[in-house]
Amino acid sequence: MKKKFPLLVLLCISQLAIAQKMIYKIPDSLQKRDYEYLDNKIYDLKKDSAKASVYLFTYLHKAKNEQNWKEIVNGYQNILHESPDKLRLIYADSMIYAAKQSNNNALIGSAYLSKGIVFYGFKEQNSALDNYIIANSYISKTNDKYLIYKVKYNIAQIKYYLGFYDEAISLLKECVVYFKSENSRPYLNSLHSLGLCYNKIGNYGLCSQTNDIGLAESKRLSNTDMVPYFIHSEGINNYFKQNYTLAISQIKASLENIIENKDFANESVGYFYIGKSLWSLKKQDEALIYFKKVDQIYNDKGYLRPDLREVYELLITYYKTRNEPKTQLYYIDQLLKADHSLNETYKYLIGKIHKEYDTKVLLAEKERINDLLQKRKYYDLILAAIILILFVVLIFLTYRHFENRKIYKQKFEQLILKTSDINQTRSKTKATRPEILDINPEAVDAVLKQLEKFESTKKFLEKDISLVKLSASFNSNTKYLSKIIFHYKDKGFVEYINDLKIDHLITLLQNDKQLRNYTNKALAEEVGFTSTQRFASAFLARTEMPTVFFIEHIKRNKD
Repeated sequence: MKKKFPLLVLLCISQLAIAQKMIYKIPDSLQKRDYEYLDNKIYDLKKDSAKASVYLFTYLHKAKNEQNWKEIVNGYQNILHESPDKLRLIYADSMIYAAKQSNNNALIGSAYLSKGIVFYGFKEQNSALDNYIIANSYISKTNDKYLIYKVKYNIAQIKYYLGFYDEAISLLKECVVYFKSENSRPYLNSLHSLGLCYNKIGNYGLCSQTNDIGLAESKRLSNTDMVPYFIHSEGINNYFKQNYTLAISQIKASLENIIENKDFANESVGYFYIGKSLWSLKKQDEALIYFKKVDQIYNDKGYLRPDLREVYELLITYYKTRNEPKTQLYYIDQLLKADHSLNETYKYLIGKIHKEYDTKVLLAEKERINDLLQKRKYYDLILAAIILILFVVLIFLTYRHFENRKIYKQKFEQLILKTSDINQTRSKTKATRPEILDINPEAVDAVLKQLEKFESTKKFLEKDISLVKLSASFNSNTKYLSKIIFHYKDKGFVEYINDLKIDHLITLLQNDKQLRNYTNKALAEEVGFTSTQRFASAFLARTEMPTVFFIEHIKRNKD
């Protein structure tokens, strides 16, 4: 199917101008048709935008003539779905304007949500998130469950994009349960995203299981739109399971539909993992074809995820071994540009990105290659310069390593000294703090006593502890509980729970010799963290040193 966008663009622009003057002429044959009839015709003709256009604009202007703001919003939304990219934000803004005239929170929230989805389609995640948050501020005031879960789904997409996979999984599980009985497409979308999250946390078995469910449910529901995406997801999953030939076959089978959908993001991801699979099969020359497609999409669309960044590292290495400095230099420039873009886009995620090429090293390498191109006769001098740089880098890294160990040792000694005072400090919290003016003092005392019991009974070790669950068990509400914890504990809820877990673990490690031989994963499970990465981050934040250093010095002290 090929959409006739050039014709539709002209039609949309002319109709938009006409709409402003309110002189659009509804065809006689459609004068008395109702919204349901028009909507059905639009759906039937969704693969032919040009033919659908008369019904699209009749729907909108019928609503305008009747001053029916809800249907005006629906009219703009219908046109938005059939419009080329350059007009989508225009119609999204028109939706918002019309929705605000209705003073209907659900309608306004839905309009902002649509605008956020348009931005997400452009892969402008920051703008998408801004609109999702505005949408949620309106939708949360309603009882419209469909919209509430639609917001959750789209927030989950942002969380997935930023690398907060556990939080995304939690939201997507809720969406799967709700949408299963409500709407097939968001249900299948939620299953697909859930499978992607399982792949990202390394649970490849559960990813395959979710993809199989998605394919079976697509068949049961007679909705094949998402079938290529489940196959695409399973192809990527097979790459991680080292089934490279099968991965290539599955991803290639899915790409035709994905390209037809103009889904350049999944197209790029598909090319990347086909290339990676070929690379693993020692077919480097074939892999390069797909890596260059990823680079082309980055040039054309500006789209690149952190995992796709490796394309440039592989290309740089490849052309370096082939002694093609000009090509190597091009991909170094691309990597530098990509890093700058990722630094801007991934403000919450950038600390988690592990780079094989530090920016300073890349810049030094760039300068070296420029000199090499200009002075090919001076290989010996350049080689000496490289050795010197590597030597300096080695010295610097060695110096930094020992300096870090000195700092960690100081932190360790300070931590051991203050560990014994932690419980005493907690017990004196209430006495040294002024009261919270807008909360009943008796309610505050009750919550503090419950928190004291919560700490003493080690309930904080539960894996699924959350602000909602804890406030419910305290017969309080999340707002009051969060405020009391922040006021009396000097930290937010998540930090409060994490610090309790880490403090408890520090005590265990001091007293339990066997526990000191546990891996980070085992330690995380011991104190109720949902992932090893979260545990390691929480331990570092609390103690200002890695777990391996702390345990090493505990062992030394005990010995």
